[in-house]
Amino acid sequence: MHILLIEPDRILAKTYLKALRAAGHTVQVCATAQTAVFCADETKPDVVIMELQLVGHSGIEFLYEFRSYPDWQQVPVVIATNVPAAEFTDSWPLLKGQLSVSAYHYKPLMSLQSLLASVEAVVPDRV
Repeated sequence: MHILLIEPDRILAKTYLKALRAAGHTVQVCATAQTAVFCADETKPDVVIMELQLVGHSGIEFLYEFRSYPDWQQVPVVIATNVPAAEFTDSWPLLKGQLSVSAYHYKPLMSLQSLLASVEAVVPDRV
């Protein structure tokens, strides 16, 4: 499975990259929303894992742009963020509905196993 990982923290990006590759996935890592658009175009991801707090554009701004492209409207998105759910409770219906976010993980409480399970659950036929 091809995964686009949008993670500004280099240490976390390396940790996720190692775990995802060990699980047999191909991973493209981008640190910003701006580079992620180009990475998505190059990789044609099967799933996106992303942080909401990005440099330049927010994760939500990226999702609006990402979903505006017909090829990316059905690509599952898994959020792994430092933003607690309580901070975007009002935005969750938008994220889950219009922006089609498949899963949410709060990094301080997330395990790599739960992240991998979410990824494999959203695209089970390609694993």
